[in-house]
Amino acid sequence: MTKVQLSGVRKLFGTFTAIENIDLTIESGELVALLGPSGCGKTTTLRMVAGLEAPTSGEIMFDDKDVSHLPVQDRNVGMVFQRYALFPHMTVEKNVAFGLSVRKVPKAEIEERLAEILDVVQLSGFRHRFPAQLSGGQMQRVAIARTLITKPSVLMMDEPLANLDTKLRGEMRRFIRNLQQRFGITTIFVTHDQVEAMELADRVAVIFDGHLAQYDTPDTLYRQPHSTDVADFMGAGNLFAARLAAPDRAETAFGTLRVAPREDLRTGEEIDVVLREEAIDMLDRPDAATHQALSGEIVARDFFGANVNYTVVCGDARLSVSEQSRRLLDVGSTVWLDIPPDRIWLMSR
Repeated sequence: MTKVQLSGVRKLFGTFTAIENIDLTIESGELVALLGPSGCGKTTTLRMVAGLEAPTSGEIMFDDKDVSHLPVQDRNVGMVFQRYALFPHMTVEKNVAFGLSVRKVPKAEIEERLAEILDVVQLSGFRHRFPAQLSGGQMQRVAIARTLITKPSVLMMDEPLANLDTKLRGEMRRFIRNLQQRFGITTIFVTHDQVEAMELADRVAVIFDGHLAQYDTPDTLYRQPHSTDVADFMGAGNLFAARLAAPDRAETAFGTLRVAPREDLRTGEEIDVVLREEAIDMLDRPDAATHQALSGEIVARDFFGANVNYTVVCGDARLSVSEQSRRLLDVGSTVWLDIPPDRIWLMSR
């Protein structure tokens, strides 16, 4: 297992700055997702760690050894790409064993490691098939096995599930996570899919325009974003400007909210409020247990099977509320919105 550190890493392509002074520490055995929109620099970051691109400045360390300008073949890293890049004229076993054959590993050892890895990726019964005879998920497992059989110190995956359908992507996410934990290999996973990042990763690095916007656990990133940009990218449906009227009161366009006091915010400060859609409870009427009762009217309803999303006009604002579909409320209904103070996230401007 290898610890990976990026210190002040910067990458220029001519006059274009692709990555600007990124500091990132990936602990040994950790799975970290590089998350961001297309063109943000996440793949460039991965390629620099792999040795496919050299940083313009800064350092990349593997276990305190500077590998910033070390050739890719001397870094002992493994890469799995979006396109499987399998040899169509080779069987599964020959595709998987290719890296060992090139390294001139003895045949007996190749066969031993091949049998072991094919069993791990559940492809033992497919070793004599060609790529054209496999499903997308099976081809991806071949690509992963081909990488793992070489025993890399760092595994890197560049949007490896992008070509799979929704159901298969879910299955492959669980497969990759179980495999990573079984081998305990330090892994960097590039994706633009927020759900993928949160389900797979120990920590997530959100990158915007070449800058590291936030690096946190999925739970912290989801519930406590550092900026409105991160909150919006992570799917926060309700973002509002507000003023902190008192340590436990925030004034918004839809009323005064009771909030959990924060030592880092000052009374009178202009702030932003994040309300997760699922953090809002819709009541037929307020009762003694209600934290705060905000009256509103349902103006839209979207049914998604397990969940229903409502748009509620409350004061001068429109709020998005998500519920499990155990009930369906009619458009035009009057409801009361209750938000527990500890579910409200406040950000300084």
